[in-house]
Amino acid sequence: MVVVLNMFSLLILSIPVGFLGSLTGLGGASILVPLLVSFGIPVKVAIASAMVSIIATSSGSASSYVKQGIANVKIAMYLEMFTIVGAILGATITTIITPVYLYFFFAAFLTTSFMKLKRKGIDHLPPSVVQDRISNWLELQGSYFDEAKKQIIEYRVNHALFGGIGMFVAGLAAGMLGIGAGAFKVTVQESILKIPPKVSSSTSNFIIGMTGLAGTSVYLLSSLLNITLMAPLAIGTTIGSIAGGKVLNKLGDTTLRILFFIIVIFLIAQMLYKGVMSI
Repeated sequence: MVVVLNMFSLLILSIPVGFLGSLTGLGGASILVPLLVSFGIPVKVAIASAMVSIIATSSGSASSYVKQGIANVKIAMYLEMFTIVGAILGATITTIITPVYLYFFFAAFLTTSFMKLKRKGIDHLPPSVVQDRISNWLELQGSYFDEAKKQIIEYRVNHALFGGIGMFVAGLAAGMLGIGAGAFKVTVQESILKIPPKVSSSTSNFIIGMTGLAGTSVYLLSSLLNITLMAPLAIGTTIGSIAGGKVLNKLGDTTLRILFFIIVIFLIAQMLYKGVMSI
């Protein structure tokens, strides 16, 4: 059943979406796509419109992290080479693939969000003692002042090539599904590149915006972008994500985990249901 949504109702709807996306770490787009689909929006149009919201929500936080010296721009620029290529390829696939497959791909990729829970309780990662040749040649390293620890944290990237391949996969999924794939990107940076959590999260925010821009360019040329959806979604999710960021530290870990589980399981069930009904 198609529900008629005007720009005002989309704005109101997207604010809590951005709020929940910020609290859970999923990002607003991961929630937006299944929600729009449930209202009868074609899945390809929903994906294209959600990708625009990624650019809006990541821009504000990314600039703040760069100003604070937490996000590593040099590392981000290196990894963006892989995510941008992946996003363009992924978005291209979405424009030509049969829509029904996108429901199942989306549900499958949502399961990777559970990797986020495995990082709970990790305060820092020890710096690599010896860098591989490529990482050393690219001078992928940095430092930042950790306000919680009141000390300067130094780090050096390792396995740059393998990390790049992992980020290509993240970009492919992001472009194909219209999401930020933040949990996957952060996991690649921490597990493969050995980047500290705060740096990986902030750098990921920087990368997400550029990845979204690359994917959006493909959707623009494919005439899948809908201004009626794009504008209110971008504004609403940005407002919601800012509000969520202010509330985050006031909620307990258990509350956030329960909220995360409920939302992810619901979204997976929603997309699987739509996929099955579309066969």
